Amino acid sequence: MAMKTKKIIINLAIALIALILILECTYIVKEPEQVVITQFGKPVGQAKITPGLKVKLPFIQKPNYFDKRFLEWDGDPNQVPTKDKKFIFVDAYARWQITDPLQFFKRLTNERGAQSRLDDILDGETRDYIANHDLEEAVRTSNRTPIPSDLSGEEVGDTLSVILTGRQKIQEMILRSANEKAKDLGIEILNYVEEVRVQVYERMKSERFRIAEKFRSEGQGEASKINGEKERDLKTIQSEAFRKAEEIMGKADARATAIYAAAYDKSSSARNLYSFSKSMETFERTFDTTTTVILSTKSELYKYLIGFD
Repeated sequence: MAMKTKKIIINLAIALIALILILECTYIVKEPEQVVITQFGKPVGQAKITPGLKVKLPFIQKPNYFDKRFLEWDGDPNQVPTKDKKFIFVDAYARWQITDPLQFFKRLTNERGAQSRLDDILDGETRDYIANHDLEEAVRTSNRTPIPSDLSGEEVGDTLSVILTGRQKIQEMILRSANEKAKDLGIEILNYVEEVRVQVYERMKSERFRIAEKFRSEGQGEASKINGEKERDLKTIQSEAFRKAEEIMGKADARATAIYAAAYDKSSSARNLYSFSKSMETFERTFDTTTTVILSTKSELYKYLIGFD
């Protein structure tokens, strides 16, 4: 029984070792992939670009996978000066493809290294070619005839500059020059077909609309916050002003009452003088030259009117 168990364990160990060797000796290249084999970090043999099951030396050789499809490069949006000293906002983009994976591995190692190198090449070429052309050349593709204005009733002369190169040709020159600099990197920089170009423009517009909407929402939120704080501060100021006004009026009434009481407590002549003064104030506020009044003979005012007669 022990011999049988030992034999089973040995067979399982052999099978496991065989499986590990098979896995280490083979690798699969998928349809969108291409592979460079390295031995101790250095490439050996030619790149494997056809799909299928491949063989390598176990443990000492390693497959390095690279994408065979078109890859995207999107530069950093930036302001670029033109030949006529004007600044335009440029957002460059392109497609690129690994055409020689072995050379690509030797020069750039991986896609991250390629993106960094493309940043230098494409951003530099774009800046150089725009700097060598006027603004009209960079933004217009062809010449146009100005449309006469119906509002003025006068014919408009040709005030548009003549386009000798145009944006389309500048793009082609940038692409050609960039590929010349990238020819020993194992990659090719591609131009967008029209359908893809439209999709990219729409994506860029959507992104700009999204950013604009974000800024607009933040601005509206900040405006609401400021208006809320303004209303709160206004109510606080009004409340404080009303409180102070009431406080001042209360103090004034108390002071007037105190003066009146003090005057009333004086001698009869002082009281008569105070009464006379208040009556005169009442006359001034109430009567004019056209006023007709009916007074009782017991009225406080009556005795002063008699005195004026």
